[in-house]
Amino acid sequence: MLELYKNIENCNPDAQNVVLTVLDGEAFGEKALVSDGQLLWESKEHGFFTGNKEALKQSFNESLTVINGSKLFCDSLGLEKHLVICGGGHVSIPIIQIGIMMGCAVTVLEDRPQFADNARRAGASNVICEPFEDGLDKIMGNEDTFFVIVTRGHRYDQVCLERIAKKKHAYIGMIGSKLRVRKVKETLLERGSDKAILDQVYTPIGLDIGAETPAEIAVAIMAEIIEVKNKKKRNYGYSKELMKAILDVDSYPGSKVLATIVTRHGSAPRGAGTKMLILSDGKAIGTIGGGCMESDVLQKALLMIRSESREPRVCHVDMTGNDAEDEGMVCGGVVDVLLEVI
Repeated sequence: MLELYKNIENCNPDAQNVVLTVLDGEAFGEKALVSDGQLLWESKEHGFFTGNKEALKQSFNESLTVINGSKLFCDSLGLEKHLVICGGGHVSIPIIQIGIMMGCAVTVLEDRPQFADNARRAGASNVICEPFEDGLDKIMGNEDTFFVIVTRGHRYDQVCLERIAKKKHAYIGMIGSKLRVRKVKETLLERGSDKAILDQVYTPIGLDIGAETPAEIAVAIMAEIIEVKNKKKRNYGYSKELMKAILDVDSYPGSKVLATIVTRHGSAPRGAGTKMLILSDGKAIGTIGGGCMESDVLQKALLMIRSESREPRVCHVDMTGNDAEDEGMVCGGVVDVLLEVI
C-alpha cells in the first residue's frame, strides 16, 4: 500500500488525479491511482481496474461513481490550497487569520516593512517584503492557488493583476470601487492582457453580504473563495503531516489505519474525502469530525490494528435519532467511513 502514496507524491499536479476504491462486491477494497484517465497504479495486478480501463477515462466529478455494477469512492486529489494576498493592510489581517483556520498555506506580498511585520504576526506562512512585481515573480501559481488583491491603490492593483493574469490560478479577486476596477482593466487590456482572464476576476471581491468592517469584508472574501473551491471539487486529500506519517516508517513505526469518509448525508460535520490516520499508540492525525462518532471510529481502527485481519471495512455511523442524541451526536447526519490498514 505504501507504493500508492509514493505514486501520489510523484503525480503531475496539473493533471486530474484521483484515487479510486471499490466499496462493494468481490473487488471490495481494491484501489487505483488514475491521472488524466491513465491507470498509474493498482493494488491488485490485473484486477478490477485493469478490466475496466476504458471506464477510467471519464471525469470523476463526484465522490461516488458506479463502474461495471460496482460502487467506487472517487478521491480527487488537489494540492495544498495556497492563498496569496497582495497587500498587508487592515483587510489583509483577518483574511490571513481565516485562511489559516481553513488550513491554507498563506503568502502575503507587501512592500512596506511595517505592514509586512503585521502580516507575520497575524500568522502568514510566508511574507515577501519586496515590490509587488518582484514578489509575484516568485509565485508560480497552479489550480489550487487563490489570489486576493487588496493593495492600497489602483497603481499597485494594476501591477499585481497584470502578473497574476498570466499565472495558473483557481481564483483571482480584487478589491476596489467599480471605477477603480474599470480603470485597471482598461489599462491592462491596452497593454495586451487576456480579456477572458480579466472578465473572470471576482470584483467587487467577496459575496454580497453588506460587509463594512475589515473583518466582515474578510469573511465575505473567504466565503466566496470557499464557494469557488468547493465547486471545483479538488480536495486536498492528503495533508503533508498525514503523508509524512504514512511514508516515514522510522518516525511512525507500526501498523496504522486510514479512516476516510466516503459518503455523507445530512448535517454531518465533515464531507466525503475527509481523512484521519490512527496510529498504533492510539494517537490520531487529522479529524473526521470529532465527538462520539470519531471516538467510535478510532476504537474500531485500534481493534483492526491489534487483530491479524488486514481486510478493509466500512463503518456506518448514524448521527440521527434518539440513540445518537443520547450519545451526544448533536450534528445529525449519516456517514460511512472506510477503514484501511496501512
